[in-house]
Amino acid sequence: GIKWMSSMEAKFEDAKDKKPTAEKLERLRREKINRFRNQHRINIQGTDLPDPIATFEQLQKEYKVHPKIMENIQASGFHVPTPIQMQAIPTMLHGRELLASAPTGSGKTLAFCIPLLTHLKQPRNKGFRALIISPTRELASQTHRELVKLAEGTGFRIHMIHKAAEAAKKFGPKSSKKF
Repeated sequence: GIKWMSSMEAKFEDAKDKKPTAEKLERLRREKINRFRNQHRINIQGTDLPDPIATFEQLQKEYKVHPKIMENIQASGFHVPTPIQMQAIPTMLHGRELLASAPTGSGKTLAFCIPLLTHLKQPRNKGFRALIISPTRELASQTHRELVKLAEGTGFRIHMIHKAAEAAKKFGPKSSKKF
């Protein structure tokens, strides 16, 4: 049918449609984030998930990542985060558990090392504060190398232990009881 209304009612209707509601703005934001995830082939499951980052600069602005760590990221030649880094870093910085899968060379090591160092905040003389277990020595060496580069100038001491006897010599015989 035909809808009859006065010119005043028509102006009121137009004004009502143009004013965005909080619900509509949130829906538009979600759509934009979903397009971004689809564009970068980021598949994610869960509830109340943090938004992905598009640049490393967002880490310093939104998550207060240590400026020296940010400087080390740039010095290492990383200018734009990879898809795994875009979503995994904010998820871990929010203290969420994560199970992630990505191809070799996709930046998984950096994706968990940045939140690790950020959560530790600063070096303390309290022994081992974080432990990364790797299935192979090659992967442990790679992780150690990347963490050393990332933590350079921050005061964190990064160690790789691959033999218990060697660890006892390096950290003292009572190290296994202390830590």
